[in-house]
Amino acid sequence: MRIAVTGSTGLIGTALVSSLRADGHEVVRLVRRPSRTGDEVEWDPARQYVDTAGLYGCEAVVHLAGAGIGDHRWTDAYKKELRDSRVLGTAAIAEAVASLDVPPRVLVSGSAVGYYGDTGDRAVDESAPPGDGFLPSLCVEWEEAASAAEEAGIRTVFARTGLVVSPEGGAWGRMFPLFRAGLGGRLGSGDQYWSFVALHDHVAALRHLIDTESLAGPVNVTAPSPATNREVTAAMGAALRRPTLFPVPGAVLRVVLGELSSDILTSQRVLPGRLLESGFTFAFPTVGEAVGAALS
Repeated sequence: MRIAVTGSTGLIGTALVSSLRADGHEVVRLVRRPSRTGDEVEWDPARQYVDTAGLYGCEAVVHLAGAGIGDHRWTDAYKKELRDSRVLGTAAIAEAVASLDVPPRVLVSGSAVGYYGDTGDRAVDESAPPGDGFLPSLCVEWEEAASAAEEAGIRTVFARTGLVVSPEGGAWGRMFPLFRAGLGGRLGSGDQYWSFVALHDHVAALRHLIDTESLAGPVNVTAPSPATNREVTAAMGAALRRPTLFPVPGAVLRVVLGELSSDILTSQRVLPGRLLESGFTFAFPTVGEAVGAALS
């Protein structure tokens, strides 16, 4: 297939592009500058511009671009950047694919388990309503921005992603150096659930979403066994053979990270109901297996 990917230089995008090309698919990457090679397509999410000529012949579009949730303290300015990068970018992609004479058969658009807000000990699947707060409202707007593609009859899937387990980037990438140095420990009470997914399984799930015609709408891309932060801490310490003696109180996180700390201390016990129902199999379903895969 010919497949277009935004966010192709990010953690997930890089791995997805490599996986697709290894299996012989043609990948075109959307870049925020004039294209320099035949596999690049220019776009500008801020201006909602896409060079649609580069999308002709694409059977699938995977939209992963967006400012990093944990890259900066959540000032009002950065919250606006988070929103604009997702909502404007998604609207630009959706309107571009909807305008094509022969549109792609599927748009896989990134989203996040932040949609559900704090679920406490309660397990939720895709049928749960959005939670309260900045992240849930952002996710709702983010998904609604793809309406042009849905209205054009394009199968549109929202990949509600959990924390990706990888030393190469994302929130987990920041933890590996701390744990290697013996400075890792539980965050806050440690009882909050983290919905995680191994990078390998995340890429495999995205490819499953591209190929599975029965899947549309929200799909949770998370491992089937959410772990508490206390369990995550134990798995990291065991895998790296380091002590985990330095808990970080929630009050300290709130001082250091501000509103971003709520994303770390929130409990989200999210289950991949629709992935499992569609026959997807996780290679690394537990947090210990996911951490081990990341280290290997």
